[in-house]
Amino acid sequence: MNWTAFITCAVTGAGQSHLKSDKVPVTPAGIAAACVEAAEAGAAVAHVHVRDPETGDPSRDPALYHEVVARVRDSGTDVVLNLTAGMGGDLVLGPPEAPLPLDAAGTDLIGAGERLVHVEDCLPEICTLDCGTMNFAEADYVMTNTPGMLRAMAARIRAAGVKPEIEVFDLGHLWLAKTLAEEGLIDDPVLVQLCMGIPFGAPNDLRSLMAMVDNLPAGWCFSAFSIGRMQLPYAAQAVLAGGNVRVGLEDNIWLDRGVPATNGALVERAATILSAMNVSLMTPAEVRAALNLTKRW
Repeated sequence: MNWTAFITCAVTGAGQSHLKSDKVPVTPAGIAAACVEAAEAGAAVAHVHVRDPETGDPSRDPALYHEVVARVRDSGTDVVLNLTAGMGGDLVLGPPEAPLPLDAAGTDLIGAGERLVHVEDCLPEICTLDCGTMNFAEADYVMTNTPGMLRAMAARIRAAGVKPEIEVFDLGHLWLAKTLAEEGLIDDPVLVQLCMGIPFGAPNDLRSLMAMVDNLPAGWCFSAFSIGRMQLPYAAQAVLAGGNVRVGLEDNIWLDRGVPATNGALVERAATILSAMNVSLMTPAEVRAALNLTKRW
């Protein structure tokens, strides 16, 4: 049991959720406002993707990240910023009988340096590192993160003085994360996000979660979340397992059956769950101290 926990709010994500809920922020101004809203509701950390302001499609444009970060910092809101570095590893094959050539429209494979341009420009306190390759639910799409790519990215993140949040979707990803730590590419305390219930990674049942938790080295800090209707139950599940909490519109667009969520409402609900369990919420300053984060503004 974790009696002192922090909440991360993943405010927008890279999926098509903006087509299902008008609460999902799309523009830099909207995404920045969502970070502020989440912080005011009790989140210590805001996890940020950006989107094309015209279409809502996922983007990795460094200028959009720069605008979001500048807006949050200029607001004076004390929140730990966590920028995704997961874009640029998209591999879309052709159909089963003709996997090559690749689907050029969907494939977006770029180098380690280009994947981290926005991180090295904005210098957030945290950025994500998806620690493995994974089949998602889409028929021919693969999230591609080779060991070589991850070593190169981890080295650049470390050189920038940014804390990587290791995204773990299955036990093999955790094995790779341990290897990167053993090789000195990730500094203590290692920060891990256990991503549960995402097809086709680790299921969100209790045994699968505890298999992941039981394989974490001593001293590592972790959060855990699930998607959809299991997001809010995982607020309790995560702290019972000894971890921290993630909610937000990236992973779930509903507050109750038929009631669209906002990022602030999801954070408030998670905070209420934790309060009812006598769990104290960590402030951004406490998170920085616990994780040895560098605040640059």
